This record gives sequence, structure tokens and C-alpha cells, in this order.
Amino acid sequence: MITLHALKYSRATRVLWLLADLGKPCNRVDYDRTDAFRAPKELAGVHPLGKSPVLEDGEEVIAESATILRYLVAKYGDDSHTPPRGTAAYWQHEAMFDYVEASLAEVALPVILPAFRGDTPPDDALATLNTHLDYVSQSIGAGPLLFGKTAMLADIQLSYIVALLARFDLLKGHPKIAAYWQALKQQPGYVAATQAAGPMVPPA
Repeated sequence: MITLHALKYSRATRVLWLLADLGKPCNRVDYDRTDAFRAPKELAGVHPLGKSPVLEDGEEVIAESATILRYLVAKYGDDSHTPPRGTAAYWQHEAMFDYVEASLAEVALPVILPAFRGDTPPDDALATLNTHLDYVSQSIGAGPLLFGKTAMLADIQLSYIVALLARFDLLKGHPKIAAYWQALKQQPGYVAATQAAGPMVPPA
């Protein structure tokens, strides 16, 4: 059985969501955050960077949630979490899947981190984030999710950043993303993951 090293309130929920969708169990090793909301030193014994999530599958040790999600769909032969290969939608999906951590997280964190400390985010950071949220709103299209009613890998990947933005009331002016977040929370895999391991982000 695979082992998932899961830090509380982290991207590890993405992996648990996909595993729930696939109906695959895992040996979950949970880690509490420190008082400074950091990963505990024990995670450095799992991965040199002290990261979470980390997946162990035999001799394979895989970090980065995007890589883990791709690994799992390949391992279990799943094709239900991407649009059909060779279609325009497939490549739109792949672009959005990589966009989440390559671009969106980079502009979201300078707003989320001050909000987490109770400070007002810088105006320039808010303006940049809002440009990206306009792009995400356009990408949702007819909704309720990115590619219709069923969560794809890109939806699962996007959920953590959207959850943080919602937690700190940073979706004002972006009702389409707020509705998208409500739709994500109704997905069976999200419900199962959060019931098993607790909320995706710290409660208000």
C-alpha cells in the first residue's frame, strides 16, 4: 500500500481527494504544524526539503502534489480526471493544471501571507492577483467546474489556492470563483478527504 506523508492544512488534501475518487486506500502519516505554522522537523527525514505531501510507493519517493497526482492516475490507469487526449480541452486542462503552482501561487502568496498575519496586503499585490483571478474566472467558462460537472486534476490542483483565498475573504469581486469554490466543496472526493483528514485550510 502506498504511504502519504500529510501535513495538516496543506496540499496533501489534493492527494487524498484523488485517492478517494479512485477508491484507493493509503497509509496516511499525519504531521501537525508548529506554532509558527511551519512543517515539523520530522518531515525533513522524509524529504530533504521537509515538504508535504510526499508519496512513498515501494522504492518511489515522490514530492510535489502535481507530480503525485499525475503519478496516481498513471499507476491506476485512470483517464476520468482529464479531458480526452488529443482534444483542445486536454491541452487547456494541462495548461491550467501547471498554471496553478507555476503562476497563480506566486501571485497569491504575497496577498495570502499578509492576510494570514492580519495585515493589509499591498495594493500592487492585490492588483496582480485580481488580474489572475479574472483569468481563472474566464477559464471556468460555463461551470460549475473547469470542464463541466466533474472534477478534473486541474480542479483538484486549483482547490488549495482557492480555499486559502476564500478563507481570507479574498474572492470579493470574483463571484464566479466563489461559486466555483462552493461547487468544489460538494465534490465527493473533497468531502471524503476532509472528513478523513480535517479541513484543507485553517478554519476562520
